[in-house]
Amino acid sequence: MTGGTVAGRTLIVVVDGLGIGAMPDAGELRPGDRAADTLGHLLDHCRSERGTALRLPTLGALGLGLLHPHPDLAGGTELPVAVARAGLGYPGADTYAGHQTMTGADFSQVTVANLGRFLPEVTAAVEKAGHHVELLDGRALLVVDGRVLVHDNLEADPGINWNVSGRLQDLPFEEILALARTVRAVAPVARVIAVGGHAERPLPAYVRPGDGGTVGLDTPATGFYRNGGLQVQHLGAPMDHARQLPEVAARAGAAVALVGKAADILSCDSAVRLPAVRTDEVLTHTLAVLRDRAHGVPDGPGSRRPGEGGLLVVANVQETDLAGHQQDARRYGSVLEQVDSGLGALVEELCRPGDRLIVTADHGNDPTIGHACHTREYVPVLIHRPDAARTEVLADAGGLADVGATAARFLGLDPGELAAGTPLRA
Repeated sequence: MTGGTVAGRTLIVVVDGLGIGAMPDAGELRPGDRAADTLGHLLDHCRSERGTALRLPTLGALGLGLLHPHPDLAGGTELPVAVARAGLGYPGADTYAGHQTMTGADFSQVTVANLGRFLPEVTAAVEKAGHHVELLDGRALLVVDGRVLVHDNLEADPGINWNVSGRLQDLPFEEILALARTVRAVAPVARVIAVGGHAERPLPAYVRPGDGGTVGLDTPATGFYRNGGLQVQHLGAPMDHARQLPEVAARAGAAVALVGKAADILSCDSAVRLPAVRTDEVLTHTLAVLRDRAHGVPDGPGSRRPGEGGLLVVANVQETDLAGHQQDARRYGSVLEQVDSGLGALVEELCRPGDRLIVTADHGNDPTIGHACHTREYVPVLIHRPDAARTEVLADAGGLADVGATAARFLGLDPGELAAGTPLRA
């Protein structure tokens, strides 16, 4: 049951990779990550390179400087906001796990583990499915039927994801995917990724060691990404999507829109999906949905006028994360200024009583850290409340699930319907 009539417009904007300082366990994988500070290092780098500060007036007005004191950020705000710092609340630092946790999934059973720790379990499951399995030169990587590799993903932090990879000239993608489903059934990690593409040489020729004792396929080196025909499917850890925020909101009668990368990784059967990578497109789609239920977003119960029924929008800005992976602080800064400008229009639009804007992130991605992986950092939670009386600095949130629970309460839903999370007192 819901906590009342669903109402108002609640928008969650995820600025992918915008960390605000290392969590206490950030150095367990890479000791240097104890110094991770995506926002602080970005501000320092851009001022040093450009001679002027990044232009972030909206993020400053939303209270970012209250969480991360820095001379280039406004230290106070006249907007009625509530701000908090949030730990991630899931193992590692991963976009998929971050978004699932943020919308109320319980990721407490998901672990970070190299494939080598679970070789007996995976081997037994694959052999039971009728396949022949062998190690590749004694390494912790499986060759199935002489054609498909089961291996650690080398493009994310060690132990976050496993891949099942095959050449499409050797077998159809459907067979690769079926094998990935078998592996998924026994895998403890957040994602098992089925990958099919075209490579000139057999895949064992592209195997290499990775960080943290991993071993896997160097997928970029295979040519999968440039040879055409790439097929990929992400198999997430089992979870009850009916207890995540988009489905809970839709079940209560709210319209739901998922924008940008959120459209690709969140589940909701009735949601309108507006995938986009370019930041300007993500922000344009988001504003259009809020203004007039564009792009086919339905009105709420009873065919009420736009804005009068409940509306949940989750939007992801991905290009900040891409710049972090590229270790390109200049590009990161430029994208963040673009985000700030777009947030200004969203703040102006969300001005009615009951409207809420939540700006947050899913992990860090420090563009100055010296490697291309995510960084395990606290993230901001900036909540704009046009009908509130004052600015509040809240206690740290235990995890991103608290963001989803808070959004549920804003919409008049029962946060207890989510699998995890406690609402912030905002």
